[in-house]
Amino acid sequence: MTVAKGGVGGAPIGWDGKTLLEMLEESERLFQEKGRYLGIDQLELKEEDHFRYERAFAKLRGALVAARETALHISASPIVRNIGELCFALYTPEGDSIVVSTGIIVHVHTMSEAIKWMVRNNYERDPGIRPGDIFTNNDPAVGNVHTTDVHTMVPIFWEDELVGWASGVTHQVDIGAHIPGHDPVTPTSRFEDGFHLTCERIGEDEHIRQDHRLRSQRAVRSPLYWDLDEKCRAAGAYLIRDAALRFIAEEGIDYYKRFTREVVEEGRRIFMARVRERLLPGRYRAASFAGIPWKEEAWQPKARRDFICHAPMEIVIGRDGDFFLTMEGASAPGYHAFNCAEGPMQGAIWVLLSQMLVYDGKVNDGSYLALRHYFPPGSWCNAQDPQLSYSTPWAFLIPAFTGLTRCLSRALFARGYWEEVVSGYGFTGDAIQGGGYLAFNGEYWPAANFEISAVGLGASAVRDGLDWGYAMWNPESDQGDAELWELLEIGIPYLARRVKADTAGYGKYRGGSGWEAVRLLVGNRDAELYIGRADGPTFMGPGVFGGYPQATSYRLWSRGSEIMDRAAKGQPYPLGDDPDTDEFEELAGGEVMRRPAAMMMPEMFQDRDVLHYVLSGGPGCGDPLERPAQRVVDDMNGGIFSERIAEDVFGVVASRDEGQERWTLDEEAADARRQEIRRLRAERSLPYEEFWQRERQLIEEGQLGEPVRGMFRESMGLSEAWAQEFRAFWKLPEGFEP
Repeated sequence: MTVAKGGVGGAPIGWDGKTLLEMLEESERLFQEKGRYLGIDQLELKEEDHFRYERAFAKLRGALVAARETALHISASPIVRNIGELCFALYTPEGDSIVVSTGIIVHVHTMSEAIKWMVRNNYERDPGIRPGDIFTNNDPAVGNVHTTDVHTMVPIFWEDELVGWASGVTHQVDIGAHIPGHDPVTPTSRFEDGFHLTCERIGEDEHIRQDHRLRSQRAVRSPLYWDLDEKCRAAGAYLIRDAALRFIAEEGIDYYKRFTREVVEEGRRIFMARVRERLLPGRYRAASFAGIPWKEEAWQPKARRDFICHAPMEIVIGRDGDFFLTMEGASAPGYHAFNCAEGPMQGAIWVLLSQMLVYDGKVNDGSYLALRHYFPPGSWCNAQDPQLSYSTPWAFLIPAFTGLTRCLSRALFARGYWEEVVSGYGFTGDAIQGGGYLAFNGEYWPAANFEISAVGLGASAVRDGLDWGYAMWNPESDQGDAELWELLEIGIPYLARRVKADTAGYGKYRGGSGWEAVRLLVGNRDAELYIGRADGPTFMGPGVFGGYPQATSYRLWSRGSEIMDRAAKGQPYPLGDDPDTDEFEELAGGEVMRRPAAMMMPEMFQDRDVLHYVLSGGPGCGDPLERPAQRVVDDMNGGIFSERIAEDVFGVVASRDEGQERWTLDEEAADARRQEIRRLRAERSLPYEEFWQRERQLIEEGQLGEPVRGMFRESMGLSEAWAQEFRAFWKLPEGFEP
């Protein structure tokens, strides 16, 4: 194997004597001029020897997948090892992804942005890029989703040239923010977000520097897990680097260079071919919302307001495979943790399109280059203010991209791809996070549970959604073992995990069901816990074709519960919660608190307190009255729907004999109930003109709630085009503001 020397004596390390910046600028210029990656006209290697070309891709992708699986078992935190919360990718010298592993592929393009940031800021000159260097980044304003996602980037040299980058990302247990946890909800500025590493060189000669290790271990509350994950990322990156060098030794450096160019261009062409094949040309629009009730709860005075994120989405599909996405009309950023940079938005596009459209192609930055997008500067989705907080952009990003699934689903449905329809997905809001201390020795334990990786997926146009088994940011979602989470969250063992009735969205095809858990604090003092789930005041996203959204969540806990006393007497304790009864209150005892919104600021909990939480279901598809009655009864027997919802929403009447657990359909009563619901629908319905007049009057007279009015004012202030369309639709006077 040829020894990699690197940039000796300050010489350029790009190809053919160019600097990396010259290579990046040339790549961008050629794409702008010719509309093809590096202006490539023909995929010559593929045409010359198709088998060798496909084998080359398989070798590199296989190496990345193997590196991921090996690295997470070498050294990793429970979040990484239990559910595979990591990803690796191979990049060109300029930062374009060539091939990616499985895992959290939302980060493939965020790492690309970080590499390009280093190139544009002339890292080649200062601090220099040499063989054996290790760089890291977690700055959302540079190329990341939020500070908790940490990248490790390793340059790959052949002779004196940089031939690529190997990079990996993991999600940390704690990021050292001003509150404990991996997704802090309280920050209002960058200076509360935690440990920032803005594309820093942290290692040389294949060794992570001691000063960085000491600094990082003093910057977070869980230094052991930080160290394990950093070793995991570095190990995976070096496995990829070595695989790339073996590839070059076997295939030749010229073939490697040409192949890495052509495969990105092929990725672009595959994406456009899928668009032409599967999406009906046209203009598709959707709107999503996320409400945050911060007026009474936010810590900082400037953050104390209830507000709603407005996430309008429009995609325009051209006949030639052109794909344009815009969020014109998005509302403003603010003094909260939920702002988003442009990189995370690009990552969200990536992760959904790779699941819904190009899952059977070569996924790399070619797909990204095939799509045009516009995120309005100064809006929540492109805040462009490095001093704002970006610690939990998922609270807005996750609801926002349900709009993309609905737009794509309509385009797929119109082409006849009914199986590919996805009505949306559940909110992967944090179960609990934070941390606490054991009473007997003061040991700190983190609350960083990632069972949020298993919520409900929305229904398609031909089948029900996936129950408790999906996360939009990790296609390989996994609930994880409760026992392993308990090893991490040692002070808050499980009392129960079970199906949560009535969380699935109603429809002819129901959404995937959510679930619930009950946790008991044992042997603790001063546990600081909170929940990050932005779907209480608003629905995260509606279903499609008449389907209903999934249930929103709520907060429930008991302080000073009687569970330990009840257990000692052999008495039952709560395994979940039924809001229609007082069972939780009766079985838990103590001081029970219920609130309608799940998003929860940190609260202090003590020994014997009980915390309940709900993991989201997914939305439905189609009219629930068209769902076969027997399937509704099957859902009742599976704990998916309660008797009340079955009768009131689906019009299904069922009975069970005393002492029996299974429901039996009453066909005659169900037919009568469905006829009654249809009659009530007809009585309550309004002609569209009357509905429009009623809603216009509310707007004109200022009868909208302040969070809604504030949302519209922000959108109109940021986009004159959106403001004009809003006024035109509602026939409001020029200059009108809600």
